[in-house]
Amino acid sequence: MRSDTIPAIGLAIGGAFGLGGTFVASDALRETLWAIDGVALVVAAALLTLKYQRLGNDLVAAGFLVFLAGESLLLAGNAAGLQASVPSYLGGISLWAAALVLISAPKTFALWIRITGFIAAALFAVSVFAALWGMPLLPTSAPLPAIGYPFLVLTFIGWIWTLLKSER
Repeated sequence: MRSDTIPAIGLAIGGAFGLGGTFVASDALRETLWAIDGVALVVAAALLTLKYQRLGNDLVAAGFLVFLAGESLLLAGNAAGLQASVPSYLGGISLWAAALVLISAPKTFALWIRITGFIAAALFAVSVFAALWGMPLLPTSAPLPAIGYPFLVLTFIGWIWTLLKSER
């Protein structure tokens, strides 16, 4: 198996199961999908941290490390249920926003990937500030933060495309 295949698979699982978990009605199914999503993204982010550090791209490597920390917070709060997970959720998406900026700032990825990353980061940051200023927010709330998830998944698709393209 090629070195970029595992992080690509992790990103694909994370994107599919994460987005899927947002739209299911069953608490148990949502928590299961999000647990699988979280573990897959932590593994992918760990491997991508190492990859970009070895390539000398410290900003992108740091971004994936920060993403890993954010995803770990989300994973830790997942089993508590939607309402009880809000504090770890806000911490997690705060770190997602910072990570997406770190990863998207350098010209490592194609422009469209960087733009979707910046949009997702902005939407997650706005969600955090809105919640801190009193807006009721759950991980499944719409329009915020739910509108950020498709942009995050599009960013994942771009990262996967980049990884698989570089393997050829």
